[in-house]
Amino acid sequence: MKSILSLLSACVWWICFSSQAIAQKVWYIDGYHGGVWGHYPDWNTRFMANQLQKHPQWNINIEIEPETWDSAMVIDPAAYQDFRKLFAEGRIEYVNPSYAQSYNFNISGESIIRQFQYGMHKLKQHFPDIVFSTYSSEEPCFTSSLPQILKSLGFRYASLKNPNTCFGGYTRAHGGELVNWTGPDGTAILTSPRYAIEALSDKSTWQTIAWNNSPEYLSAAQQYGIAHPVGMTLQDAGWKGGPFLGDNTTYTTWRNYFENIALHDSATTWKVSQEDVLVSLVWGSQITQQLAQRVRLAENKIIQSEKIAAMKVWNGHMEWPRQLFDTAWRTLLLAQHHDCWIVPYNGNPGDTWADKAANWTMATRNICDSINKTSLNNPDYITVYNTLGTDRKEVVFANLPAGWNDAQVTDSKGHKVISQLVKDGILFMAAVPAMGNSVYHLQQKQAAITVRRTGTGYLLETDLYKIMIDTLHGGIIKSLIAKHLHNKEFAAAGFNELRGNFDGFRSSMESPVNVTIQEAGPLRIKLLLKGLIAGESFKQTITLTTGDPKIDYNLEIDWKENTSIGQPFAKEKYKWELPAKPFYNDSCKLLAVFPSTFKQQHVSKDAPFDVTESKLENTFYNSWDSIKNNVLLNWVDVTDGKYGMALFSDHTTSYTHGANFPLGLDIQYSGMGLWGRNYTIDGPSTVHYAIIPHSGNWEQGNISMENNKWNEPLLVFSGNLPEESMFQVNGAQVTAVVWEEDGVLIRLFNPSAGNSHASLSFTQEINSAALVELSGKQRAAVDVIKKQVLLELPPFAIRTLKIKKLL
Repeated sequence: MKSILSLLSACVWWICFSSQAIAQKVWYIDGYHGGVWGHYPDWNTRFMANQLQKHPQWNINIEIEPETWDSAMVIDPAAYQDFRKLFAEGRIEYVNPSYAQSYNFNISGESIIRQFQYGMHKLKQHFPDIVFSTYSSEEPCFTSSLPQILKSLGFRYASLKNPNTCFGGYTRAHGGELVNWTGPDGTAILTSPRYAIEALSDKSTWQTIAWNNSPEYLSAAQQYGIAHPVGMTLQDAGWKGGPFLGDNTTYTTWRNYFENIALHDSATTWKVSQEDVLVSLVWGSQITQQLAQRVRLAENKIIQSEKIAAMKVWNGHMEWPRQLFDTAWRTLLLAQHHDCWIVPYNGNPGDTWADKAANWTMATRNICDSINKTSLNNPDYITVYNTLGTDRKEVVFANLPAGWNDAQVTDSKGHKVISQLVKDGILFMAAVPAMGNSVYHLQQKQAAITVRRTGTGYLLETDLYKIMIDTLHGGIIKSLIAKHLHNKEFAAAGFNELRGNFDGFRSSMESPVNVTIQEAGPLRIKLLLKGLIAGESFKQTITLTTGDPKIDYNLEIDWKENTSIGQPFAKEKYKWELPAKPFYNDSCKLLAVFPSTFKQQHVSKDAPFDVTESKLENTFYNSWDSIKNNVLLNWVDVTDGKYGMALFSDHTTSYTHGANFPLGLDIQYSGMGLWGRNYTIDGPSTVHYAIIPHSGNWEQGNISMENNKWNEPLLVFSGNLPEESMFQVNGAQVTAVVWEEDGVLIRLFNPSAGNSHASLSFTQEINSAALVELSGKQRAAVDVIKKQVLLELPPFAIRTLKIKKLL
């Protein structure tokens, strides 16, 4: 009897609670996502305008690709004008104005800035009075440093929700009604998070329970004390349903929600780590790998091209080619579209997202090459450009003039420079000033370089390293002694092994390698290793350069057919809604692994304008509801406190690490991917990576600067140009230099956790200096002391200086 009474009591309580939950007022974020490149039917503008007129209580939030309006204005001018009038009434908020709705976590910080700047500029052409208040996205387009970027662009609010499109991931559930999302530099933005109670759906692998304001979601929110719960779905442009939840829902714009509904006093502080951005793509798949490599190459090239052009403008040698750079940025930004990365196979043969990205990035590179092109006057002279803010002394490669067999190199003062003849050209040690160039003279001579090898093994020795290659076991590094670090041994057993699951685990150590010494001289040693992995041929070059702490690898695997690599998974068992997905399991992919001698290991990794100190016990997961952020953007570093070892990659991918698992780089996956698509191998794969042993942690080991050098190498041009420098920087990195009509913009980033100041020393007199926001608004004047500018620059902060040159 007692149990029956208890049951009845519980039922009464549930009925009362459910009634309260239903009576509680709730809000909903509706709107549209897509665009002319993704999905936007010609009738969509008219449809949105008509639906807004038909449903006067409906408010929408849109993230429509800005270029869409160029097309809409031509295809249906009347609908375009009607929509513009409705936009002016305030019932529509533009919540993601980025040019191509990029994921952000997978591209450079500078690319993120340009995504917003170019997108906002385009939208202002169509909606002159547009105000950008809230950042929100239907996809997981998030990264930890967004608060400072958004605030500098003029945004006041943000959302970390993406309840109905979680295929690529989601943010960690945290907090209640509002949080102050705090970035690595300390900037905070008022944000609606994915609530702590906003569970992932147990019926799909792309939704949270907030996607349709379900009773489960609203009841949990009420229990948690969230007074103004809000759900969200930004519908795909082309859906014909109108208001997503019908007319009996209170729809709001994000701006209205933040300004008139939500309780600001309820906001707690949340310092978001990059590991709170729980995202995953089909890392290691050949199509994603090649896309990421193309984007990285174009990103690096356009930044260097801008800097070289800025130096020439500064010194009066050219005018700023704004239109060319605008065109080059446009195609790069489009290649960063989230659909390129998550549905690369979509589209017609020859015109898939991957094909588009290949064409777009090639267009960017070609434009940059046309801007950088120099006159080939005096081909026996070489001009070397340095696009970083610090002086550099590094080995560079130059082609020899036709018919030359060898040469000696002298600097502009006639002093001989150490050099080394290599295939197709010559290496020499170049000293180049910050943001400047140096000129070298090639003089023809007849000489030969001799190559010797000692003993039966291969011992590579430079000023920094002594490395032993084991040819019997796949070319692994048997010993890696850093001479400059107290002769510390870094390599444990199996260093640089290739291993993965080919329907059974296989290793490059199963077979010997053939070794060819390609270069051996005073500046560089290069070995070519030819071996086998699971019966497939691979070639790997290992390069050591004088004065360079990077141990450089270039790996090419000559796949003859589509080989299954990764966790075995039967295609007939694949269903979208099942959480387990084989491409999540990195432990079974083909990896290059780097076991070290470190005992207690700590991992750090970079992100756009951030460095994350990892809290992960390991990087492994195999289910959608347990995603970990194992993204390698540029570098990941492992340290025991006294010594460390960083891994660089030429593309965004994933890395491996755990208590009993070494640092590893994802080299290849082939198998089941998103939406049941078979991610295949189609021809050879090439991956460029590097290892840097160092002392201390990532900051003490100067890893951020070394990676800056990796991304922006010294650039060599044939010809004799004036030797000049623009400025030198201390305490910061230069992420961009561009010209406006009345001055030059210099963007600085402080990658140091222990430094809060920066200085710029110019080679010419300057008239004025001012800090400006990314929106273009002046922030504050900066004092100029002779030719020097001093400014505060907190750790992981970015600042943009506008410099006006003294005429």
